[in-house]
Formats: sequence, structure tokens, C-alpha cells
Amino acid sequence: MENYNAILDDLLKEETDFQFSEFTNITAYQIGSRIIEKALKENKSIVVNIQRDGEPLFYTKMNGTTTNNDEWVTRKNNVLSHFKHSSYYMHVYLKSINSNVESHSLDPKDYAAEGGAFPLIIKDTGIIGTITVSGLTGEEDHRMITSVLSEYLNVN
Repeated sequence: MENYNAILDDLLKEETDFQFSEFTNITAYQIGSRIIEKALKENKSIVVNIQRDGEPLFYTKMNGTTTNNDEWVTRKNNVLSHFKHSSYYMHVYLKSINSNVESHSLDPKDYAAEGGAFPLIIKDTGIIGTITVSGLTGEEDHRMITSVLSEYLNVN
């Protein structure tokens, strides 16, 4: 049996650790590009979408992805916007209580509690957007983002 509390604690720590003092269009480009470079090195095919206040700042769709991936991006972002946590945190949390988005009166056509949408957080301000990946398993989508953020923000 999985230790959900430890996983959830680790995921909350990521949301605390991976915060920015500022986030510019150039920051979005740098992070998005690093995610794409990592996917290329690992021979993975993904969509990367970075938004600030609903405004798209970075978007790349690699060969091998489809409009289905774009739909997943939207559904994961909707979960993050609703619950104010990464979509992977919500995936693990809902699993830990044997629940799902439907039990929160959310339509699964519009909401996906699956890994891959990470909150774009400004220190002392809060969530201002999303960094989202689609194309791998939920956990791999999440790790694609957090591994790049860890390096970019120099957080171990």
C-alpha cells in the first residue's frame, strides 16, 4: 500500500520550493525550452503549455502528439485552477480518499485529476498561472516539469 501522506507532503513541498520572485515572458520561454530539450534528450513526445493569468506565453507541440494532448492540458489546468494545487497532487489526494472529480461536482470531460499541470507561483503573491505538460503518464508529465524547475530555480 502506498504511503499517500508522504507523497502528498513531497508534492506540497514542491509547490512551496518552486516559486518565483518574478515571472516574465522570457522566463516562460527559458523554462518551456528546457522542458522541450529534456523531452528531446529522452526521446519523449509532449505538449508544453505555459500560461500567466490565462495568457499563453509558451506553447510547443512535438511530433507524435495530437489535439487529444491539448484537451488534456485544458482539463489538467482546470483541476489546478479549481483546487489550487498541482493536478498530480490532486490525483494522489483523490486516490488517497477513494474519490474523483465527479464527487466534487466536476465534469470529467472538463477536469482531469492527472499529473502534468503545475502551479506558476509568485512568492508572496500566489498562483498566477500554469506550467503544463501532456504526452506521458501523469507522474512523468509532472516530473518533466519539476525536474526542470528544480534545476532552473536551483532547488534540491
